[in-house]
Amino acid sequence: MSQFVQGDRDRVLDAAKRCCERWGVAKVTVDDIAAESGVSRATLYRLFPGGRDVLYEALRVRETEEFMATLTEHVTGAATFEEVVVRGVVGATRMLQTDEHMKLMLASEPGEVVTDLTVDGLPRIFRVATVFLTPFFAPYIGREQSARLAEWLARVVISYFLAPSRYVDLADEASATEFVRSFVLPAFEPSSVPIGR
Repeated sequence: MSQFVQGDRDRVLDAAKRCCERWGVAKVTVDDIAAESGVSRATLYRLFPGGRDVLYEALRVRETEEFMATLTEHVTGAATFEEVVVRGVVGATRMLQTDEHMKLMLASEPGEVVTDLTVDGLPRIFRVATVFLTPFFAPYIGREQSARLAEWLARVVISYFLAPSRYVDLADEASATEFVRSFVLPAFEPSSVPIGR
């Protein structure tokens, strides 16, 4: 994909995000997004064959990948398996809690957000979480276990985000560390010597 086309795609996706924040997903039309982005309707359909649904899926994928790239920065440099997991859980939870787009969407269309974080979105979230987090987990527990852990942590973080607990605060490092020591480390026992070294 040429840099020019990618720039147009990003501009349209940014415009779609703004429109959704302004009016809610259900009320936004292709014409709204085209006008907001400054591209013609024909260009929008050329960039996103299939229209609105394809465009929204591309936006979801981009948002998930950007989220995971930022999470990777939080995890990078961790010295132990426990630290990798704690940094991942705390970083992901804090990002969800402070995401302004998420807050606006939860306020205007909570059902859409919950569906995207659960029923419709989980396969995509698991896939991307596995790709981004496996390189950090695998040296301690191997690739297959890493995929299982990435999926499980995604489920846990989303669950605690959508329905906060009075017992566990995954945005708090001490609380997250206690949770990881109680539930993650016993279930995903790391090798004392990094695998493959």
